[in-house]
Amino acid sequence: MAKPEQILLIEPQHELKFRGPFTAPVTSYMKLTNPSDKRVLFKIKTTAPKKYCVRPNSGLLDAKDMIEIAVCLQPFDYDPNEKNKHKFMVQTMIAPDGELNAETLWKEVHQDNLMDSKLKCVFEMPEYHPAAPQENNLDASPAVHEEKTKRIGDSAKFSPKPNTVTEELLKAATEVKRLREEESSLRQENLQLKEELLRLRHSSVVADTTSPNNPATSIPATSPMFFVALAVIMGLLGVLLGKFFL
Repeated sequence: MAKPEQILLIEPQHELKFRGPFTAPVTSYMKLTNPSDKRVLFKIKTTAPKKYCVRPNSGLLDAKDMIEIAVCLQPFDYDPNEKNKHKFMVQTMIAPDGELNAETLWKEVHQDNLMDSKLKCVFEMPEYHPAAPQENNLDASPAVHEEKTKRIGDSAKFSPKPNTVTEELLKAATEVKRLREEESSLRQENLQLKEELLRLRHSSVVADTTSPNNPATSIPATSPMFFVALAVIMGLLGVLLGKFFL
């Protein structure tokens, strides 16, 4: 009896590619899609379980649902001359209706009811670009080579590193912010001093206008001698007028 065809759609279909360098973990992704109206159990297997970490490595996929599988290749010493034989297999089966125990189902399922798809692992290294050849014989002369080396060395010496530039920009921004805050504080203090000066001037004017010794507000006292002198002057004026008209 032939095995049933794979019910899930698997991307990629045949190859799982990993791009180096392989001195750090490299992750590739596999997408499983359930186009049917049934629930499907899946399990991911590999021929090299110690070299890969798969998340999730099993599960239940509902009808019309999709899931992404992350396959992480652990670091290793890559040898392009060594033939790669790593493979992955996606096993699936139709889940029964109602509640289910996935672990029990995987143990009791008949092999003829399992569907499986195989993918081989492909390792790729970044393309290598050799250095450009020398432009001409004149540039290859020792003097020119020494001058170029000096310019490159000076450029490398005085060119700030990206981290250094970032730190300097952050420091400059902090300093500008601090100066702006100080300027705002000084302006506020200046306004307060001006208000205080105006208040003192106003208080001084009010005090001067209400002072008893102020000539503008003092009322001279009228003495009896003033009236006596006034009477004498009027008397003399009357005598003079009388003599004039006689």
